[in-house]
Formats: sequence, C-alpha cells, structure tokens
Amino acid sequence: MSTWPANLQDLEEPASRVLDPVAYDYYRSGGGDEITLDRNRDAFARLSLLPHVLRDVSDLDLRTKLLGTPTSLPVAVAPTAFHGLANPDAECATARGAAAADAIFCLSSLSNTTIEEAAGAVEGPPGWFQLYVFRDRELTRSLVERAEAAGYSAILLTVDAPVLGRRERDIRNSFELPGHLTIACVDDHVGAPEGESGLAAYFASQLDASLEWSDLEWLVEISGLPVAVKGIHRPDDAERAIEAGAAGIVVSNHGGRQLDTVPATIEMLPPIAEVVGGRAEILLDGGVRRGSDIVKALCLGADGVMVGRPILWGLALDGSDGVRRTLNMLRIELREAMALCGAARLSDLGPELIATV
Repeated sequence: MSTWPANLQDLEEPASRVLDPVAYDYYRSGGGDEITLDRNRDAFARLSLLPHVLRDVSDLDLRTKLLGTPTSLPVAVAPTAFHGLANPDAECATARGAAAADAIFCLSSLSNTTIEEAAGAVEGPPGWFQLYVFRDRELTRSLVERAEAAGYSAILLTVDAPVLGRRERDIRNSFELPGHLTIACVDDHVGAPEGESGLAAYFASQLDASLEWSDLEWLVEISGLPVAVKGIHRPDDAERAIEAGAAGIVVSNHGGRQLDTVPATIEMLPPIAEVVGGRAEILLDGGVRRGSDIVKALCLGADGVMVGRPILWGLALDGSDGVRRTLNMLRIELREAMALCGAARLSDLGPELIATV
C-alpha cells in the first residue's frame, strides 16, 4: 500500500477490499450474535489509565521473555488458521514479518503451511506451535515431536473448542478451503456440506471432544517444551492447569468465536492473575488493538498479549512487510503509552496505573 493506515483498527476496511468476501467473513466472524466479539474491544475502552508524572522515561525498555522465549516486545502473533486465504506465501510470510519485527510467531495446527516450512522461513527459532488434540493420539504426538524437532520453543494447547462455536457467517457462506489449500500440518482438506461450515464439520469429525485434565498431564509429560493452556476463562481452571504442569495460561475466548456472551478477556484477567500468583506466565488475547491496551493488560497481571485479526489484515495488504508494519505500529504505541504513564520498564506497569473511579 502506498499509504499505510494510521492504526490497527484502520487496517480492516482496506483488507476487506482485497480479500475474497468469504475469507473476510471467516476471519472477522464471531460466535452467535457476536456479543463477545464486540465486548473484547469495549471492555478495554471502559478501563481508564491514571499515569504517574515526573518519571524518567528517556530510556524505555520493552524487552522480556515469554514462555522462555526472549523478545523485544511483549506481543506475540496469535495462532490463527488458514493464512493462505490472505496471501500466497501463507504462514511463511507471517513468520517472516514477525521475525522482522522481533516478535514471537505462533503457528496454528490449522495452517496452510507445514510445521517445517514455517520454521524454515526464518533464521533462528521459529516461535511457538498451537496444538489441537486430534482423535488420533499418535497423530497428535507426532505434531508435538515435529514442532520440537523443528525448533519451536513452546506448545500452546487450545482447550476452549471441544466443538466449534456457531459462526453464522461461515454457515451462510458454506465456508470451505479453496482447492489449492489444505490443512498442511496433517494434509487434510476442509470441504463444506451444503448449508454448513466446513470447519465445523472438520472439528466434529477429527478433533477430540473428550479432552480432560489428564490429557493436559499427558501432553506435559510427552513434550520437551513448555506447555501453555489457551482458552482459560476461570480462576479455578487456571489453578487446575498449573497443577497439571502448565507453564503458562492464555486468557482467551478465541477472539469471540466460540461461546457467545462470555466476558471480555480483559475482564477475566484480574481474578485469574490473582489465583496464578506468579506460578505460571499469563498471556491475554482478544481485542488488543492499541498500545494502551497492552499497558492495561500488563497492569492487570498479564506478562504479554497476543494479537490475531490485525495480523491477518496486515498480511492481506502487504504480505510479510504488512505483518512487520502492523507489529511495529503496536511497538510505537506501546512506547508512547508507557512514557505517558511514567513507566520506563515493563516491570513499572502495575494495578495502580488503572483508575478505580
């Protein structure tokens, strides 16, 4: 693009013009009436920051480690499916863009690029791998082993999708993958029965809805990598995840795409952070669109955030460079928000910066 949008929210409209309408609906859709989809953003807007002044912010430092992975930005690319709908280079382009921005990339199990191809697209560690548990446990085990062999540094187990949420845009469109794209990690195609979402049908036939806490223990045992649990909504489930060996908790409602009317992730974060009490790392996704949103999440107990849809908009607009520019916009906004809050380090961000009135 000759003129790049001024912020992440301005990316969506031009991206919608270059994407196939069915692909755009797939990316932007939420579950049910899309109440939670909207709530994720609205809840950030309802939080107010109460900054310190006369603090030395001449030397800002955004560096951190997330699940043991060093990064210069407390932002990771959330695992999202089917990047081939946005760009011919698919997840390889996304991985390159994230690496150029020195941000962590998380590859989805439902990628259009294999585990090995995405890893080979960048120099150095490729980031994290998101796992769905398939009915075929040996297939699941092989995905974990392949991710470890390819150099991924953590596994994110998604637990909030025993069945796929009812995404009515996909149902109306009979969403399916075009013939040239597959779920490359397992070499499967997604076709749509008439009047249904092909992805919902795929989930029902291939993924394991019987997943229990013992399965998390099994995954921790077989994996040589830290395992984070993605899709935690409740403090008691966060506690159980830690007891089962999880190294991280991802407070997530799947971008508002699963059970509609659940709370926004930023609303769920404080009680989860309280019960975790530093025993595991906490990430948050859902609705993060501004540097000030990142500040709010870190003030309320997150160690980092994940960003999904804006990455896809950037990918659709300008491939890997669009991903890089999207992440760098967040970097610029985060630096500004921290400076204006009087915080020179991520460790300076705490609950006292959130207004209580």
